[in-house]
Amino acid sequence: MADAEGNIEAKNYGIGIEPERGNFFLKGCSNLDWGVKYRLGRIFNPKSGNTVMLAFDHGYIMGPTSGLERVDLSIVPLLEFADCIMCTRGMLRSSIPAECGKPLALRFSAGSTILTELNDECLAAIEDAIKLDACALAPMVAIGGEFEAKTVKNLARCADFTAKYSIPTLGVTAVGKNLSRDSRYLGLATRVCAENGATFVKTYYCDEGFEKVVAACPVPIVIAGGKKLPEAEALELAYKAISSGARGVDMGRNIFQSECPKAMIQAVRGVVHEGMKPAEAMELYRDIAKN
Repeated sequence: MADAEGNIEAKNYGIGIEPERGNFFLKGCSNLDWGVKYRLGRIFNPKSGNTVMLAFDHGYIMGPTSGLERVDLSIVPLLEFADCIMCTRGMLRSSIPAECGKPLALRFSAGSTILTELNDECLAAIEDAIKLDACALAPMVAIGGEFEAKTVKNLARCADFTAKYSIPTLGVTAVGKNLSRDSRYLGLATRVCAENGATFVKTYYCDEGFEKVVAACPVPIVIAGGKKLPEAEALELAYKAISSGARGVDMGRNIFQSECPKAMIQAVRGVVHEGMKPAEAMELYRDIAKN
């Protein structure tokens, strides 16, 4: 017990001074639970407001993708440059050092591969996400596809977990081969994800009208890197997305399939966090690649 006598009397109450309430640095997130904001503050850099997520979850539907044959050799050396990693629980446990300290966006849905109809998926167990200290649950959402209702239901279930366990939900919009990646579709998909409880959304960039997609989505958007592009084009993609209001990138193949992945992820960081223009970032890439 504290001593009953001899204590310094409390007196610095700040009477008359309004408490600092502040506003959280990510849009649409000020009213969220402290735990959700804490985890988002690990994923997103509070100074720039953006994030460089390193995605290497491709194997859950594609198997040993080029560049991911040995994650311990290709991805682990890149971890220091990522703000957040996005992967499956199996790859995390088998190949990622626990001491890496990087926040985890856990691929949280599974059930189909490229050999069958994609997006017929179920969710993993929330208990496992808690064990892994996940900072986000990432289910796939197929707006307009055959399994739209099922994947939206999965998203809504993850939003329930967000409310109960304070783990943010990252709605990952899936675009099938028959769906157009234009602003009208992406605007619909991202808004549906947000309306159903996604804390932030991963989607694709489009050249026309992407700023409208961002404006109409009440939560932060990060863009997918998509298929492998030449380094200069991938940096241009990141620059355009950030300039149009995206709060980060979740890149995979455009980093780990690069000629020099370490240089590429640092060049992407230059665009996302330092506002580098594509030409400046490409120069940084070349400089690092030479050494």
